[in-house]
This record gives sequence, structure tokens and C-alpha cells, in this order.
Amino acid sequence: MYLVPTLPSTDAMRNAELQVPLRVYTRSGALIAQIGEQRRIPVTYAQIPEVVKHAFLAAEDERFFEHHGIDYFGVIRAAVVDVISGHKTQGASTITMQAARNMFLSLDKTARRKLQETFVTYRMEHEFTKQEIFGLYLNVIFFGQRSYGVAAAAEAFFGKTLDKLDVAEAATLAGVPKAPSSYNPIVNPEAATQRRAYVLRRMRELGYIDAATAEASNKEPMHARAHAPLYDIEAPYVAEMARLELRQRFGASAETAGYKVYTTLDGRLQAAANRAVRIGLIEYDRRHGWRGPIGHVDLPAGPAPDYDDLVDEYASIGDLTPAIVTAVEERDVKTYVKSAGPASIDWDGLAWAHKALANEAVGPAPTRAAQVLKKGDVVYVIADEAGHAQLGQVPEAQSALVALDPNDGSIVALVGGFDYFTNKYNRVIQARRLPGSGFKPFLYSAALEHGITPASTFLDAPIVLEGNGAEEAWRPENNERQFGGPTRLREALVHSRNLVSIRVLKELGVDNAIDYVSRFGFDPKTMPHDLTLALGTLEVTPLELAAGYAVFANGGYRVQPYFIDRIEDAAGQVVWRAAPRLVCAQCDPAGGGAPQPPAAALKVASGSAPATLPGGDPRAAVPGESLDGAPAAGAPLPADRIAPRVISAANAYVMTDMMGDVIRHGTGVRARVLGREDIAGKTGTTNKAVDTWFNGFTDNLVATVWVGFDQDKPLGESEEGAHTALPIWIAFMREALRGVPEEHRPMPDGVVSLRISPQTGELVSDENPAGITEIFMASHLPQNEPGNMQNTEGQQSGEPIF
Repeated sequence: MYLVPTLPSTDAMRNAELQVPLRVYTRSGALIAQIGEQRRIPVTYAQIPEVVKHAFLAAEDERFFEHHGIDYFGVIRAAVVDVISGHKTQGASTITMQAARNMFLSLDKTARRKLQETFVTYRMEHEFTKQEIFGLYLNVIFFGQRSYGVAAAAEAFFGKTLDKLDVAEAATLAGVPKAPSSYNPIVNPEAATQRRAYVLRRMRELGYIDAATAEASNKEPMHARAHAPLYDIEAPYVAEMARLELRQRFGASAETAGYKVYTTLDGRLQAAANRAVRIGLIEYDRRHGWRGPIGHVDLPAGPAPDYDDLVDEYASIGDLTPAIVTAVEERDVKTYVKSAGPASIDWDGLAWAHKALANEAVGPAPTRAAQVLKKGDVVYVIADEAGHAQLGQVPEAQSALVALDPNDGSIVALVGGFDYFTNKYNRVIQARRLPGSGFKPFLYSAALEHGITPASTFLDAPIVLEGNGAEEAWRPENNERQFGGPTRLREALVHSRNLVSIRVLKELGVDNAIDYVSRFGFDPKTMPHDLTLALGTLEVTPLELAAGYAVFANGGYRVQPYFIDRIEDAAGQVVWRAAPRLVCAQCDPAGGGAPQPPAAALKVASGSAPATLPGGDPRAAVPGESLDGAPAAGAPLPADRIAPRVISAANAYVMTDMMGDVIRHGTGVRARVLGREDIAGKTGTTNKAVDTWFNGFTDNLVATVWVGFDQDKPLGESEEGAHTALPIWIAFMREALRGVPEEHRPMPDGVVSLRISPQTGELVSDENPAGITEIFMASHLPQNEPGNMQNTEGQQSGEPIF
């Protein structure tokens, strides 16, 4: 009457849920992150190795499979030992009692709680099998280091999964639950070693291991240290995005409810993106000089000290690991790399270290290792397993890379910065920067739609825009401060001619341009209503810019970026799945011609979940559809699942061909190293190289890279998108396109090829040997009329146009 009403019922015990952290995965199921206050990795009894079971039975309850929850022999033994010793030294709690206490009761040390524990133990023994009880115990017991359950403890202390533990490690873990603070092998390795010896002796006495194994295991050093949760793919920025999204959808408790979030990431491409961003930033940083070691320690004479202790305060950042210089020779340096051991830096890894000077200058090249480092210096290195290393330093600049599938908007790779754990600012979705010349393709697409052609010529010459009295006159320039005279639109894009772009916008009209460019997903409110818009002075995130380029890549359709494919609850049931709008050329009622109204791009199916992510999120569990959000096989796509056309197929084709020339012989020519003819893109560099970009794509992959400082600070006089962002894009795409055959979009209806004069852009006959081929939208063909050069009215020799 007193206790039973306070106890959990049998049904409640069977349906009790563990606090299990949120897990985030790639689309294919590779683990990205575990997120939650408690580290726990639920395992079944069958998944627990025999050596682990034996270690815990020996340490905690050798008669577990014989008694019925309360070990009366154990109670008597503990009482006798306590009487003889004069104080409490033995415990009599069985594994069942510990499971009951940790799962269903409080840890109060009161008589009432002890009686409750006895009743719950009795009930568990009658309602659960021994295997179920043992499995529950090994999942709920506390080990310290925020770890609950033996699988999480194996990861926290040894960085291993359960099946990789050896006998010594299993015995160490089995010794911890008796007193997690006292026997923690990281905090108190001496006590943990003594406790391990006891467990090994009991395992030998019970016949679980032989004497030789016990002796060998006892001699092993205690090598436990703190390990972060294991993961298969490094994508912490996406993991945090997933956490925030889950909280918004299901509340804060969702972080400990065992949800599994399957993202749209491709593990191979994400790894390539991580590597490309880090190497690209390190290479940029090296061009700007060596800033010196991060610290110095005085190394004692005599035996080598514990180097790991000396660098314990320094954390690894990205692929950079702390190291101590142990010896400096003429042209190489010996180091000890934290947690890895000795490594040598040869001259190839040192020679870059010109001393960084004021005003972005660098000193002369070093000729000896002693000019760079001295014994005792603490530095960052990039080391391999063979003992080779290169000198490094943490880059001051930052970068962002996002890649998506233009056919549905799924994000396949995302890197928000050099290292998430030192700076959690996600530049892909949070940094609003100026796209610079990366905006020009959208402006030129608007020009094509309003009758300008790739062959239309504009004057590449100085222009002055008078101020309004309070402002000075604006005198824009090309990046290289040269002028090309009459220039065809195609060549103006290929060589990123600012002055031509301004004249194009002036002819087109600012309002017309803003109205058209908004079709690509850019907010009209962010666009300046003046001619500076031609140079990309609106603010966008890298994700928004990549989504805009996806319209060119997929032939003219607007897709919404998304990064979550589905969400499962702790039982593995799908509770939400994405239903993105898909590119479907055969479903296009316009037949590749006139675009649908821009508003259609933002339409969401009735009853769907709201778009909440930065940059928009079209995901929805659409009412009336299966949870997978997809129509039945062979069924047509419903109208609300079709991505809307926002520019014509002809416009997208011509613009893609022009951006292909950017790579073939323009500002993106470095990308020719990929040896492909199916890539297109555009560099971007703002004034003083504060923001630098490369945006490039194939028919099935779009990738945008940004490089700059978090503050508005120039990257350097010689830096531009082709030098900073493009190498990162190339490194990423080299891996992304490995083994992927070239694919060329066929020329759509509404595009024609004609021969023109490369100087004037006018049509010429097929027999003219000086003519070149140009493509046009059939609705806007060139006219061979006098004065065809655009926007030259009022021009006098040597005078600027304004």
C-alpha cells in the first residue's frame, strides 16, 4: 500500500525511453555527429562482445545468471567483510538492482528508495529475461565523461567501438561504475590501474581468461584519454543546422529523444569539400608570410620530458596539430607532434616561411631552418602517419563552400569555415557578402531577355557618374584598369569588364534588372536601385548565390536548397521526409519557352510545413502523399512537386555557353586543369578584394566558394577570385567529378547559330574567313544596321561617357 503506487508499472518499464542523443547522418547513413548532454550509444545484448560481458560479471555480479535479483550469498559476504574491516568496503547491489536504480528510480540514499529498489528488482526479474536486464544495465550505467552505457564509455575513454576493445580495456571499463569519479582512467589512472588489476584477477579466477592473458593485460599501460564522439564524416556545420531544425520542429527535448536526421550530404563530396577549403586557406595564408610560433617552452636537459603534457593546452585546429620543436638542423627541423610522436619537417615544408611584415609585405626567403624556428617553439604542423610534417599556421582568412544538386536543390556538401570548433559562424548561411562580378551572369541573362545579344557591342571605356552634390562623382574601373574599346557582350562577361556591365544595366534599366533578377531567388529589397548593382553590390549568402546559379545549371528552373532528407524517431519510424520541387523538363507546360510568373517559385503546397531555414526551405510532408513524399512509380509528378521555370531554356543555354568561355579563355581559365568541356562558371571579386568568389557548375552539380575575412578587410593587392576561391573550387570539383562522364545539355529549341564579325558583332556570310560562330536566342537576332554599337551616344574621342 505504501510503495507499490510509487513504482513504475510493467508497461511503463517496458516502454521506458533512454535519453539518447540526436544523431545526424549523410544520405547513405554515414554518421556525422551525436548531439546531446548525455553520451549514449544504445546496443543490444547480442552486440556486446563476450569479453565485455565477462569483465562486468567479474567486477559487479558473478552470480547474475544464478540469482533472482537479490544475491543473498553476496549480501552475507559483504556483511562479513564489513564487520571484519570495521567499515563499509563491500557492496551487495546486483546488476538487476543497479539497472533498476539507474533506469527507474532516483539515486537518493534513503531506506524508502532502497525498498523501492528491491520491489522494482523483483518485478524486473519476473517480467524481463536475464539477457534483457544485462543489456539494459550496460546501456544505462554511468561512467563519467558524460558517458552513459558501455558503448559510449568505450568511445569516450578509448576512441573505439565495443567490438574493438581488448581485454585490458574491457577490464578498465568494468572497474569504473563502482566509483566513476575515483576510477576514471583519465582523471585517476593510478587508481584505475589498480581497479583493473582486481577485475583481471576475478576474470582469471572465474575462468574467463587464462593466467597469461591476465598477466599481459595487467602490464599494459593505462592509455585512456578523452575522445570526442566518433563520426564517419566531418560536417559539424551541417550537424548544428540539423540540431536547430529539429528543435524548431519538435522542441528542445528532441535532442535527447533518439531522433535520427538523415541529411542530403554525400560523404565523399563532403570530405573533398573539407579538404579543399582547408588546403586553399592554408595556401593563401602562406603567400602572406610566417607570423611566428604560437608559443615556447623551455625543454629541460637530460631525458626527454612528457611532450604531450607540454602542449596539452594547445588544441588541434582543422588539419593542424600542435607540435614542439625538439631540434633544429641546417635545413630541417625535428618535432614532437601532440598525441602522434616524432616527425621531421624537411626544407620543402619550411621554405615558404617568409617573415610577415607590416602592410601585407613579406620578408626575404629563409635560407636556414634557424631563421624560422628554434628549439622549444610550439607550432602547428600538418603531419602524416609516416613521420613527415609541414610547418603550418592557423589561417586568418575564412572560406565557405556549398555544393548542391541543381535538379532538386539538395545540398551535397557544405563547409562553413576553416574549423567549426574554434569559430561556429556558418558563413554559408549567415554571412551576407557582396558577390561582385559573380552577379554579372544574372544581369546579362536579363539583358538577353530584353533584346541584347551575345554579339551586341558596348564601349569598354571610362565612365563618370555625377554625384548629387552631397556625393562625389563615381568613376568605376575595370579590375586591371585597362580598357578594351568596343566589346561584345560575350567577351565582356568572359573577361569581367565592369564598365561594359554598367552600360548594359544603364540600357536595360535598373528597375527592369531588379524585377528580372528576383526570379533567381534574390530579394529585391537587398538590391541597390542604382548602377552600382552592375558590380554586384547587393548582399547575398553563398547558399543564395549557389541557388541562383542552379537556374543556369538545370536549364532555367528555380529549386529551393534543402539539406534534410528524412527524420526518424528512436524506433526507426520516419516522422518527416522532404518533398522538394523537382526539375521536370517533360512536365514543363511552357516547353522551355516563356517562364512562369516569378511568384510561382515561392509557392508551397497547401498544408505543408513552413519554410524556416536560411535561404528558404521547400521541404514538406505533403498531405495526401506517402511519408516518403514521392509519387508512386510511373505516376506523373503532381503540380506542386514540379520546380517552376523562371527563365527560358534558350536563355539558360546561351548564358551557360558564355560562362563556359569564362573557363575556356577567361578569368576562370585555371579550371581547364580539370580537362573537361562541360563546366561553366564565373569569378567574383569586390573592390579591394574584400570578397572573392568562384561559382561554377555542370548540369548536375553547382558549387560556390567564397574567400575573405569575417571583417571587411582586403585580402591583398594581388588577390582575386581566380587566385583564392577558384583553386578551392578546382580541388573540390576534381574529386566530385572523378569518374563522372562529361554531359552536355543539347541545344534547345529557340537557339540558333550564326556567323558574326568578332570585331563588330555584325552578321557576316558563311564564306567570310574572318567570321566566327555565335549563338542567339531566336527571338532576339542581331540586326546589321549602322551604329549597332550600344550605348555610345554623345561619345567624343577621348571623352568619358556619363
